Parts: sequence; C-alpha cells; structure tokens
Amino acid sequence: MTSYPWQEGTATGIGSYPGDDPAEALRIVLGELPEMPHLPELPARGPGADLTGRTAGLLVDMPVRVEPSGWRFSDRPGRDTLRSHDHLERDLDVLEEIAGGHDGPFKIQVCGPWTLAATIELRNGDRALKDAGAVRDLAASLAEGVAAHVADVRRRLPAARIVVQFDEPGLPAALAGTVPTASGFSRLRAIEEPVAEDTLRTVIDAAAADDAAYPIVHCCARNVPYALLRGAGAQAISVDLRMVPRRDDDAVGETIDAGTGLLLGAVPATDAVLPSPRATAEPVKELWRRLGFPPARLARQVVITPACGMAGASPRHVRAALRRCRETARMIFEDAE
Repeated sequence: MTSYPWQEGTATGIGSYPGDDPAEALRIVLGELPEMPHLPELPARGPGADLTGRTAGLLVDMPVRVEPSGWRFSDRPGRDTLRSHDHLERDLDVLEEIAGGHDGPFKIQVCGPWTLAATIELRNGDRALKDAGAVRDLAASLAEGVAAHVADVRRRLPAARIVVQFDEPGLPAALAGTVPTASGFSRLRAIEEPVAEDTLRTVIDAAAADDAAYPIVHCCARNVPYALLRGAGAQAISVDLRMVPRRDDDAVGETIDAGTGLLLGAVPATDAVLPSPRATAEPVKELWRRLGFPPARLARQVVITPACGMAGASPRHVRAALRRCRETARMIFEDAE
C-alpha cells in the first residue's frame, strides 16, 4: 500500500500569504493547519520574497539582480541576492523558534526549474528558457541549492517529515510553446516532454535523495502534465480543482491508480463568500465518484488546499479559508468511515 507523509483528513496551504510578518503568518498556519503546516511566503516584503527571487537566492554560483523587466542573472552577488538570502534566513530562524518541535509533516516551497527559467533573464535580456545550456546550468545549480535548503530545514525541524513542493505554474506553457520572448512579439520554442521530465527529475532527485524530503509538484495552470510529473519523481501533485476538466479524467485516474497523492485546491484563494464544508467537499467527492475509486481511499490519498497562493487575500479571508480547508478535509474523512 502506498505510504503518504500525512494522515487521513489532512489539509495544507499552497505557499504565499499577505503581510510582511513571518512570525504572525507562521502562527496562523500552525494554528489552522496543524496536521501539515508549511512555511509561508510573504511577497509583500518586496523583491527577494517573491516566488522567483526567493528561489533564485538558493542558486549556487548563479547570482541574480532585479532589472526593470524582472530578475536577471548577474556577474556577482549584489544587494538583490543578499536580500533574498536575508528574507529566507529570517523566515527559517522564525520557523526554528516557533515550530522547532513539530513532529509531523512540514511543507516548504520552491520554484521549479522550468518556471524559474521562464522568469529569469540571461545577461542579454532573453529568457533563460530560450537557451538549453542555460536551463541545464540552472537546473544543476537549483538541485544543489534545494538539497542544501532541505538539509537546513531538517536541521531546524529535526522531528519533522519534510515535504518539498516545486511550484511549476509555467511548465504547461513551456511545453505548449506559448511563453513569450523578451520582446513579447514572438513565442519561445516548445520544450520536448522528455527534456522537461529529465530536467525536473534532476532537481526532484536532489531534494529527495536518501529520503530527505517527500516531493510534490504544484501546477495551478490548465493542461497539467500528470504523467510527466509522475515520471519526474513527483510523489504527489497539487492542482487547482477548478482547472481539472473532464478531458483530464484519464490522466487524473491514472495518477490516482498509480498511488500518487493529490493536493486538491477546493477553497477560494482570494476574498469570497466561502461555501459550507459539505458544499466545498462535493466537487472533490464528485471527481472521485466519476473516476470510480472507493470512497475510503479518498481521505488517505487527497489533501485539501486553497485553490492557489493567497498573497492577494485579506488576512481575515486567509484564516477563514485555511479553517475551511481543514473542516472540509475532516468531513471527507468522517464521511468515509
């Protein structure tokens, strides 16, 4: 039987939150999502706290800087790279202080190599995604940096089971050849699936080596490449439930049948009136019924999450949404007993 790091009826978050106080955000997460909390990301703090800048700070020997057009590789580390390091170091110090005794699964998030390559520019202004050699170098650097990051988090949370989430919202566009060039007047050539899978596997394998972490890939875009993500080593896949059309039934069914975990984004990530826990659970159950899997397996294999990151939500909605995720997950578990 497939083993998962979480218990039945578990909920977690995706990553980003509003505000600029890491201690306050972490306390909210620990309070509302005790079964599988995660390290909040606070992009409101500015460059270096955003998804790209935060992960770029993990790169080994590949410094970056901020340009008007976004992040770009640099010749030497400057204030922007140092700012990324400072934000993350502060977050990890807060994590150790507040959650150092946590003894269950704990999730951290990093940007995946393909989304990172689509959002960092080479020194000449082209996207790194355009240059196959640059992508290989980036993936190797990211693999080394993520492995070191996982080791650092394990040192600070010695009793926890580390779950590492690779955010790849840009992967479907890279595969489809719809990522715009730097000028915006053309599109970059599509990435071949075997190349995409091998590159992602390089980073996942480094993070999960010697069972250091349980790897998840999060993709909140349409056309999630489920088989590719499984082939690259993802042991669970995180998606926005609204982005799971019926045409994906075969791919989702194969994923469930393979024992791959699913993190289903069932709760609105931005301010909205929240449906009841039962109404929130219904689309999750309907998907499971449609695919013909036994209800008892649902609460074990599926984790309930917000639809995506919550940086654009109000603090009040964040608390309510996380609570609704947990209530929904618990209801699914109780209904299956």
